Amino acid sequence: MVTVRPRRIRVVCWLSAAALVVVFSLVATSLTGRTGDGYGTFQRGDQLAMVGLGVFGALGILLFTRPRVVADARGVRVRNVLGSYELPWEVVRGVRFDRGAPWASLELHDDDLLPMVALQAADKELAVEGVRALRRLHQAHLAALAGDPATPR
Repeated sequence: MVTVRPRRIRVVCWLSAAALVVVFSLVATSLTGRTGDGYGTFQRGDQLAMVGLGVFGALGILLFTRPRVVADARGVRVRNVLGSYELPWEVVRGVRFDRGAPWASLELHDDDLLPMVALQAADKELAVEGVRALRRLHQAHLAALAGDPATPR
C-alpha cells in the first residue's frame, strides 16, 4: 500500500493559518472607540466577529492540507482539495508527472487526466518516490492481467 501526502504545502498552510488568526486577533483588539465622525462605536461583538473571520479564513487555508493519494493492488484513491475519486487500476492508462507540471496526474483510458494534488513538484524527491511507487503498483496490475507467473496475485 502506498500513501502520499504533500509535505511543503501542509507546513506553509499551517503556518499561514496560525498567522492569519494572530493578525485578525490583533486587529480585533485595536477595534475600540468611535468608528469615525458618525455615531457608531466598535463593540465587543465587532471584536469577536473579527476573530471569527480570522478563524474561518484559517479553516479555508487548511483545506489545502487535505490532498492525499492512497493506492494498493486493487486501485487508487485520490483526495484533492475539493473532490475525491476511487478508481480501479483497470481504468488507469498511466501515471504522469510531466516536466514543469505542478503535480502528478493519472491518465485514464477515456483520455481524461485526473490531477493528484498530493504529489506536488514542490516536494521534489517525496513526489518522485510517490510517482515511482504508483507506477510499480500499476505495472504489477498490468503484469497480473497479462498472466505473468512471476507476479504474485
